[in-house]
Amino acid sequence: MSRSTVVPVLVVLAVAVGIGLYLFQPWKAFTDTEVNETLSAATAPSGKAEPSMPSESTAGPKDLAEGRFVAHEHATSGIARTIRLTDGGHVLRLEDLKTSEGPDVRVYLSALDADAVQTGLGDGAVELGKLKGNLGNQNYAVPAGTELSEFRSAVIWCKRFSVSFGAADLSTIAG
Repeated sequence: MSRSTVVPVLVVLAVAVGIGLYLFQPWKAFTDTEVNETLSAATAPSGKAEPSMPSESTAGPKDLAEGRFVAHEHATSGIARTIRLTDGGHVLRLEDLKTSEGPDVRVYLSALDADAVQTGLGDGAVELGKLKGNLGNQNYAVPAGTELSEFRSAVIWCKRFSVSFGAADLSTIAG
């Protein structure tokens, strides 16, 4: 091969490798980020919180629904809980979470059940933010005005590749 052929081939190869590294971020297969927030670290979502009843302010946070994660594209385990805070705000709390790191992993609430989100989040899914860590306990504020009863699952979703790492069906807690 002549130099006039080798140089362009090497440039194209270098660009392709750079794009591949950006998209796939393969080093994340070998890293973990652990986050251990307490429930007291949870804050109400920005914006106007729903008014709380006087009895709620003395009762403390209240569990509304919970479920265990099932794995989809990546091994995922732990518990998802929706909680009403004493100020009337809501959080999704992930406890004992274990999943993989990824290039653009986010937390969602979906109207679909955990099995159905393997093929997509469905209409009206609400993004709660980027996954803070692939291990541990973490809180995600639910936007004010979100009707939690309309959502059936919590989902760990890779936005870049449109795949579910795992999901948890949220079953209402009696009481």
